[in-house]
Amino acid sequence: MPQSRRLVSSLAGLVAVGLAATSASAQDQGSGPGEGPVFAPADILRWETEAFVDETAYRLDTVAGRPAVRADCDASASGLYWRKPVDLTKTPILEWSWRVEAVPDPAASERTKAGDDYVARLYVIHDGGLLPWRTRAVNYVWAAGEPVGADWPNAYAGQAHMVAVASGPPATPGVWVTQRRDVRADFRRFHDLDLETIDAVALMTDCDDRGDTARAWFGTVRFQGDR
Repeated sequence: MPQSRRLVSSLAGLVAVGLAATSASAQDQGSGPGEGPVFAPADILRWETEAFVDETAYRLDTVAGRPAVRADCDASASGLYWRKPVDLTKTPILEWSWRVEAVPDPAASERTKAGDDYVARLYVIHDGGLLPWRTRAVNYVWAAGEPVGADWPNAYAGQAHMVAVASGPPATPGVWVTQRRDVRADFRRFHDLDLETIDAVALMTDCDDRGDTARAWFGTVRFQGDR
């Protein structure tokens, strides 16, 4: 698939079909008030797969006794995604943990098509319905060159906005990093949308533009109330 179409497909294609309600599974709900969907690594591996350029390998791993999804890309780009509405009026906070041991040197600016690869990314998607060009996404990325706090429109599709929540090689390789984002506030800030729900969550490790390799680990992903 031409790269210019890849991200558009990853936004619209992931949620354009299959959003009909399904019976809730254990990971779809938290165990207490103010808790939304909770996904342990084993749950994440049951998400659907979307391959864009070959396939990134995802498998269950254990790191220092902690379960994780290990992602290995080799000039590849494929992601895992979950399609179901999340109520942002009750659980707007997205929390997840991830770890990397190294970050590939940026071959080009991450604001350009040649540099649109990330050792780890987690993104949330608003479905445009019958108007796929209205689909919007916020991509939280572990950047290679952009500093923490930087944000920019994706080089391939302006419907996606990139946010660097981690950057560069970790000070201590292999240490787990926990991130928390107010998804509702981020859609207001980056897309001028006041959403009550988002329609899909996805993660990916990709290195097809650089043509090299990368590895990351993802821990539990959860939605929580604003407390």
